[in-house]
Amino acid sequence: MIPVSQAIEIVKQNTPRLKTETAALEFACQRILAQPIIADMDMPPFNRSQMDGYAVKASDTKNAPVRLRIVGESSAGKSWSGKLKVGEAVRIMTGAALPEGASAVQKLEVTSENGEFVEIFESANKGQNIISKGAEIEQGKLIFSAGEIVNASMIASLAAFGYANILVGMRPKVAVLSTGNEIVNVNQLPLPDQIRNSNTPTLRVYAEQYGAIVESLPIIGDELGQLKEHIKEAAAKSDVLVLTGGVSVGKYDLTKLALNELGATIYFEKIALRPGKPMVFARLHNTLIFALPGNPVSAVVTFLLFVRMSLLQLQGASDIKLKSGAAVLAKTLKGARERDSYLPVRLSIEDDAQLIAEPFKWGGSSDFVSFAKADALVIIPQNTTIVAGKIAKIVFL
Repeated sequence: MIPVSQAIEIVKQNTPRLKTETAALEFACQRILAQPIIADMDMPPFNRSQMDGYAVKASDTKNAPVRLRIVGESSAGKSWSGKLKVGEAVRIMTGAALPEGASAVQKLEVTSENGEFVEIFESANKGQNIISKGAEIEQGKLIFSAGEIVNASMIASLAAFGYANILVGMRPKVAVLSTGNEIVNVNQLPLPDQIRNSNTPTLRVYAEQYGAIVESLPIIGDELGQLKEHIKEAAAKSDVLVLTGGVSVGKYDLTKLALNELGATIYFEKIALRPGKPMVFARLHNTLIFALPGNPVSAVVTFLLFVRMSLLQLQGASDIKLKSGAAVLAKTLKGARERDSYLPVRLSIEDDAQLIAEPFKWGGSSDFVSFAKADALVIIPQNTTIVAGKIAKIVFL
């Protein structure tokens, strides 16, 4: 049984990077950049007005109210081409280019236009209501780095600097295979000694969330020959195979035996983790295999700690850690004797802005109903008790 930290390092060391491909901008969200994104121009590309109003020489408004002659208009996409002189003003719209010679923009609300003149009621300071050329970013500067995950808020920047297509990491092909004689399909009514297959749809959604192209495979019973055949077939067409069930030490726990007989390299098979102790990480030829526990919560926790990280690393992500933080425990929690505990909690914020972690009354690694309401996992190190009111480390779900 190895520590969680060691298991994480083993997965990292044995997860390669896939090749890269080009993605059109409109399909780039949630893909992982395989190239730096560089500004191909200053932004803004010219001195730009922040307001509807009048472009003026700030010195002309020093003794406001003042009366200035209107000599032109600058609108977005159609700038005024002259040069502003003393005593003149140019009508200007938000986003329009500042005329040469102007040093400020006075907002419309403190002006009054009358024929060819405008009265400015308040003085304007130099640079007022102007965004200078290159103020947001200068040409040649780095915007985003390779390894960043493209999110919706990044699309505007990519578009503005001409990235109609971007280089991204290839999405890994993942097969999800649940095993067990007691498992039936979601659309079936279970017999008294059966349960519906909740793991396959759950792990499919999680894998897709982290960029994978997922194939859900039919349920396999606890029969060694069948299991070997389906593992071999799935591994041949996948970058990653995620199995659930059959990884403990019972009579019908056949996954590790099947992997051994297929010639797979087993990197580890037990982790000092609660929930999720019996988990196998292996490789069969070029396919990574994660054999997760059959209990639904254990399957999700081990997926988030290990499979998620591997999927992101395959695509070239620079940050593959779960987002972590700290919270004050609302109740005392006792850790396991030889394992680190990752237990579900609900988060709330008190009036003093402290983050509070409220543990659930839950029935263990099969209690997916309670787990569905969790916001985070609180980490209780082995042989440790953290009392109510003390700070504990959490990882966000």
